[in-house]
Amino acid sequence: MEPSDQTPEHAVATTASGSTGQQDNSARGPRLREIPLRLVVPNLITVLAICAGLTGIRLAFENRYELAVAMVLAAAFLDGIDGRIARMMKATSKFGAQMDSLADIINFGVAPALVLYVFVLDQARSLGWIAALIYAIAAGLRLARFNVMSERETKAPWQSEFFVGVPAPGGALLVLLPVYLGFLGVAPVGIFAYASTAYTIVIAYLLVSRLPVWSGKSGFGHIRRDLVFPMILGVVLYVALLMSFTWEVLVVTVILYLCSLPFGARSWHRRYGTLTIGEETAEKGLSEIDRGV
Repeated sequence: MEPSDQTPEHAVATTASGSTGQQDNSARGPRLREIPLRLVVPNLITVLAICAGLTGIRLAFENRYELAVAMVLAAAFLDGIDGRIARMMKATSKFGAQMDSLADIINFGVAPALVLYVFVLDQARSLGWIAALIYAIAAGLRLARFNVMSERETKAPWQSEFFVGVPAPGGALLVLLPVYLGFLGVAPVGIFAYASTAYTIVIAYLLVSRLPVWSGKSGFGHIRRDLVFPMILGVVLYVALLMSFTWEVLVVTVILYLCSLPFGARSWHRRYGTLTIGEETAEKGLSEIDRGV
């Protein structure tokens, strides 16, 4: 049929049919976009980390302390690898970053504080609870500062080598030292409870301090060929000892970590002439935005 032969009635019917089709499409609502499975995997690991942290809190209230600590440490491990897995799978997203940030405060702040309080700090009564609160809040402040620094477009060169203060995962490992000692036979009563309270406040201070702490992000990209096998054997030996003598190895790990802090500060002092991050002068080339304040 030629265009001139089309009747007005047929044109109206065609127009009505077209508008009806548009109405049908709009009535179905927006079409849901399919999400690749690789984008879901890191978020699933983050959710599992949250579940582990919260389960650790429950186990602590049930007086199943060894399982509680194991769950908290498992939560810290899962929370530490989800970001790396996301980068390996090229599945990073703003949603995942926000989810991971919310999980951190549970796994590195709330869960360790409550497990520690139920195990030993409650023996110090109100002082113990205050110490647990201080630690949890310090962990939240530490994570907030880390998020702000990581989102800056201009980053100082030292940020690839040093943390500003002890990182939250390290704080969770350190603050549970009284629990490790309790598993080795130290009774969580009396002077030990008050000493644990003071120790918890010290770790909280280290979290929010400006102490330069080695990050381990640089200097390990390459390793000498002759050191590959000794390093692998060292890692295997550490894991084997950790599985066989868990609490003893964790105590030694905490002590070695604490002993390494002065060496990190000394390395920073040699490079920049200050003991803490944030006191640099203008001639050092570090602006206020790069100090991690």
